[in-house]
Amino acid sequence: MMRATTIVSDLVSRVSDLGLALMPQSGGRATLIDRCNVLVSGKGEATSLALARDILDRYQALEPQARGGFFVALAQRFGVDEDRMLEAAQAWTDDPSDTTARALHAASEPRAQELIRRLNRAPGGTQALVAMRADLLKILRDHPETAALDGDFSHLFSSWFNRGFLTLRHIDWHTPAVVLEKIIAYEAVHEIQGWDDLRRRVGAPDRRLYAFFHPALPDEPLIFVEVALTAEIPRAIGPILEGANPMAGKEARTAVFYSISNCQPGLRGISFGNFLIKTVVEELRAEFRRLETFVTLSPVPGLRAWAESEAAAKVLSGEDREALAAGAPPPPELLSRITAKFLVQARSPRGGPVDPVARFHLGNGARLEQVNPEGDASPGGIEASWGAMVNYLYDLDRIERNHEAFANEGTIAFSPAIQKLIKSK
Repeated sequence: MMRATTIVSDLVSRVSDLGLALMPQSGGRATLIDRCNVLVSGKGEATSLALARDILDRYQALEPQARGGFFVALAQRFGVDEDRMLEAAQAWTDDPSDTTARALHAASEPRAQELIRRLNRAPGGTQALVAMRADLLKILRDHPETAALDGDFSHLFSSWFNRGFLTLRHIDWHTPAVVLEKIIAYEAVHEIQGWDDLRRRVGAPDRRLYAFFHPALPDEPLIFVEVALTAEIPRAIGPILEGANPMAGKEARTAVFYSISNCQPGLRGISFGNFLIKTVVEELRAEFRRLETFVTLSPVPGLRAWAESEAAAKVLSGEDREALAAGAPPPPELLSRITAKFLVQARSPRGGPVDPVARFHLGNGARLEQVNPEGDASPGGIEASWGAMVNYLYDLDRIERNHEAFANEGTIAFSPAIQKLIKSK
């Protein structure tokens, strides 16, 4: 597979080099937007590849402010061709057939989508476009007029990075160093403290690490999950990160997903994390027949900020809010109650849970299992949630049912222990 990918990549590079020689020289007068216009309207394969590569190279050389201007110009000039769409709409009105309907659909597509497709054909185009969208996301808030352009990127990436194209790799100590270095760099939940720490996470008999890759980015993990094999559901992250009480994997009864890291900012909003968890569960079950329980040990990143805001008044009792206002860290009983109410009852403007980690796991079909008020004693854990962590349980018999209930009705699955916390005081 890797060899076939390399052969195709080399062929594309050679065709692109040939096209560069065939391209008319503009003397540097044509703007980047002009070149994009030529690329979308051109038909020659070799020259199109060369021009696409030239555009990506020139974009890469732009200063950040100029990149923002480029996106604004794209949004303004590469939207829907309104004249073409009106003509197609009139044709469908006159003859509402399948043929005219398809023509209308094609005419309604923004020109930016065809531009992105053609840029993707250049050598290294996919990776360059993922990086380009990461730049676009940085300016989106200040330039809301580029939201539709971001939608074009997202629409195409959802197809290009669907589960059918992804491959799961078990990352261990024998994985090439170029990938291991990126695992260290991309870890977003619990920082990896150098090579010894990494070796413990990927090489110990009670540890596993799995990542999704895409053929167009063979050395770039898209998302990865770290797993600890334990005897029971853990209540704190410290012993796991320290590698305390290691055990033989074959003796484990519980698989703990303790860190999930998305690696590519340009793929934000492209969902493949749910496939990762479910695929890894099957990998683990095949290797360790005694595993019975699959859980996370997850942070609650927005808990403290929410509890100290006015939004909490809609959920927490006056007594609980008064206790928090005293300024001292909440005792375990109070912290457990606040955490449970935050995850189950607090709602974002869109109606779902406020906590992004909760949205991820509940959306995957997990159940909120238990609160661990002393789960993370690190400075970051105390700052974010007074140290609270939670376990989400992946009950293999109920995952799909929970997912459907959450997706269609917003129903949150939680355990009797969580129910008891919510009802207390």
